[in-house]
Amino acid sequence: MAAAPAHYPCGSTPPDLDPVQGTNKANGVNMRAGSSTSCASRGLAHLSHTINYHCWTLGQDGATWTYARNLSTGYAGWIRDDLLRDNGSSIHCPL
Repeated sequence: MAAAPAHYPCGSTPPDLDPVQGTNKANGVNMRAGSSTSCASRGLAHLSHTINYHCWTLGQDGATWTYARNLSTGYAGWIRDDLLRDNGSSIHCPL
């Protein structure tokens, strides 16, 4: 089994490798500029929004994060997988 990719720094955008769409578990989930809570929010995902997964990586906090585009708002960013109903993307992001 291949090792998981490392943290994506603030401002990073990985390729869209996953056709899966999903939703988050809470209202107003931050979509961040990198896979860390220290990165700025690029927008919010709400319970009624559909988000398109791109891929996942391991964050600085040791949790997994999925990069996604919010199809309702057009915003894109990193969301911690424990905030997504199905735990996010199943495809690793390349470095």
